[in-house]
Amino acid sequence: MKQKEKQRREREKRSKRGKEFNQKEVKPTWNLTSWAAMIQICDFLKSGQGGLLGPVPCLMAFMNKYVLSLLVLFLAFYYYSENEEFKPEMLQGKKVIVTGASKGIGREIAYHLAKMGAHVVVTARSKETLQKVVSHCLELGAASAHYIAGTMEDMAFAEQFVAKAGKLLGGLDMLILNHITNSSLSPFHDDIHYVRKSMEVNFFSYVVLTVAALPMLKQSNGSIAVVSSMAGKISHPLIAAYSASKFALDGFFSSIRTEHSLLKVNVSITLCILGLIDTDTAMEAIAGVMNLNPAPKEECALEIIKGAALRQDELYYDKSRWTIFLLGNPGRKILEFFSLKNYNMEKFIKN
Repeated sequence: MKQKEKQRREREKRSKRGKEFNQKEVKPTWNLTSWAAMIQICDFLKSGQGGLLGPVPCLMAFMNKYVLSLLVLFLAFYYYSENEEFKPEMLQGKKVIVTGASKGIGREIAYHLAKMGAHVVVTARSKETLQKVVSHCLELGAASAHYIAGTMEDMAFAEQFVAKAGKLLGGLDMLILNHITNSSLSPFHDDIHYVRKSMEVNFFSYVVLTVAALPMLKQSNGSIAVVSSMAGKISHPLIAAYSASKFALDGFFSSIRTEHSLLKVNVSITLCILGLIDTDTAMEAIAGVMNLNPAPKEECALEIIKGAALRQDELYYDKSRWTIFLLGNPGRKILEFFSLKNYNMEKFIKN
């Protein structure tokens, strides 16, 4: 009996201690030490040593009052401002240049534009293939279709091509930059020549074409679509030169887009970040090296046109739905938004 009574009392004690613990106030983990650390960080930022963009004010008071509301508004704008519905008639009668249009994504872009009734000028190296593309564009209903064959390794050709295309079209509404140089998957060793060639064709020719086209695009309030890759957002092995050229596209054209916004230049720039697409060139390159499911080139081409027509800043297209979720977050946009406060653009606007 005594043993049972002792066990009963022990159970009551444990039960009482458990109730007392559950009734205790649970203190937040964000304590005075945490606030002190935050204040030190703010002081560090305020001193001008905490960032590459120069001194910034301590954000504590501002955050408490404004940041949450501003962040909600910013996110809403970022995610919903580009949800305008695309209609094929947006391209009817529009004057469009497509580079790298003899095969793959470029050819499919030309075919979609033809179905929408656009005027199209296509370019690539193969004259015979371009003739077939133009012929099929006319069959599909293009308002007009022309080709100019040449290589984007020749910067003089790139510049002259835009001038000739502009005369054929009588102006320009959309420039779609899609061409690349031949590439293969292999570790980088010492082929500086190939790196230079990749940068010239995949990047520098894009700059030359854009500079030549901008006067016409400014007159029409037109659009530029820059076809890039996930290799220009995240690192990949075996494609160092290709990846470098795609990162360069992001840096250059994103900066130009920001300048256009600040200087009130009404020419949109859409950076198209693509995953693996089922083009013949891509499938041959990854054979035996990568095991990924590609996305269809026909749908990819249509999404590029939609992105440019809707004047989106960036377009993500990949087989995986995680791509836009992981890469398309607004963190970079928020940083860019606040960094612009450090610039005085009035002198450039006046000029």
